[in-house]
Amino acid sequence: MINQVLEKIGRFSEEELNLIHKHCIPRTIKKNEILLEAGQVCRSVYFTVSGAFYQYRMHDIDENIIDLHIENEWFLNYTSFISQKPSVDTLRAYSDSEILELTVDSLHHLIGLSPVFFQLAKLMQAPALRSQFFDEAMTPTEKYNHVLEHRPQLLQKFPLKYIASYLKITPETLSRVRAVY
Repeated sequence: MINQVLEKIGRFSEEELNLIHKHCIPRTIKKNEILLEAGQVCRSVYFTVSGAFYQYRMHDIDENIIDLHIENEWFLNYTSFISQKPSVDTLRAYSDSEILELTVDSLHHLIGLSPVFFQLAKLMQAPALRSQFFDEAMTPTEKYNHVLEHRPQLLQKFPLKYIASYLKITPETLSRVRAVY
């Protein structure tokens, strides 16, 4: 499946795909295991083979969901990865998961081998753009419709309180919006 996802960001030869696979580290992650703690520098980009992850920022005692990550998606903490400064967010496994990890050092190595690997930068852009799609002017219904249209799998993977936090609305508002459907 990773090859199909990579084909969406660029054209890689069989040899180049094999090099990417060679540099991806397979990992098994347990439910609630933290991939990146707030205060750590993000030094990897991850591909979810199976399972689900969420990225959150603590606000008082509440977890404010920044993004939700599901199977066949690349994810990372974009700001920390690009700046190589400590993250303000935490990446945690929502369920037992299998991932592939591609470190920043491996990315640099691949780019050093061939400029074609600059296409991998698109891996970093997609999650960053996805997590910033909400506009303050969007209504709760518009936000929910966006998820229904672009990422409906989130509704099967995560409880409604996570979806509500991700949408930046209350669980009660989400219930009212869903009642219309």
